[in-house]
Amino acid sequence: MTNFDTQHLLDIARSSAQRAGQLAAEMRADGISVESTKSNRLDIVTQADTAVESLIRKGLAVARPDDGFLGEEGDPSDGTSGITWVVDPIDGTVNYLYGSPYYAVSIAATILEPDGRRRTLAGCVFAPELDAEYTATTDQPALLNGRELYVDDQVTLDNALVATGFPYDHGRRDRVLAAMSGLAPKIRDFRLNGAASLEICAVADGRLNAVFLWDLPIWDYAAAALIATRAGARVQGGRDSPRTPLLLAAHPLLADTITPHLKEIS
Repeated sequence: MTNFDTQHLLDIARSSAQRAGQLAAEMRADGISVESTKSNRLDIVTQADTAVESLIRKGLAVARPDDGFLGEEGDPSDGTSGITWVVDPIDGTVNYLYGSPYYAVSIAATILEPDGRRRTLAGCVFAPELDAEYTATTDQPALLNGRELYVDDQVTLDNALVATGFPYDHGRRDRVLAAMSGLAPKIRDFRLNGAASLEICAVADGRLNAVFLWDLPIWDYAAAALIATRAGARVQGGRDSPRTPLLLAAHPLLADTITPHLKEIS
């Protein structure tokens, strides 16, 4: 396999995310509206989603013209370098639309493994209105604004703060509700924050102990999963997993404890 300069890739991801986050914040300050919907009326696209993705895509094409691109809003493109950038221009679009600061730009440099899964080499999740920049590479630690992160390794199930979210498909929400109902008496509490990348990163920095999310697109977790993993979490499943579309991020011991309770939605 070709050796890639992960620091170079991370530098590009960081600078791209900073520019994109600035544009997203400026557009929201100026006022934004829903541009279209995707799978249903809940799965919205704002004017900012498309503008921010376009900005990222153009910048990456200048910096690394031979790379591929996979974004949430536009058509994918193949490259010749072996690197594909997986981008969510605004993760937490509903939060963004409603004025919550809990949204982020997610950018990951990935390669395709022989089994068809994507492996992230470098990733950045940037929340402009929280002034939070999460980063990691395969050979560097997870950082939050330059501070190294470590997943909380002393949490038992009864003391766990767990996050989840509902899929846009109403027909699949009963599975999540069933899992929440089963887990609720066994854990400390639930959180539903509405931005998957930030919730996975929160496991890395100890603000959450676990997160499980159903049928999550890869652009929502490509960068964050690497960040959580480099902080010591286990991230298992996801839409590109051959085993289950249910993604779980937690310390390995806590993940082993929670997993049996999630079988009904896997």
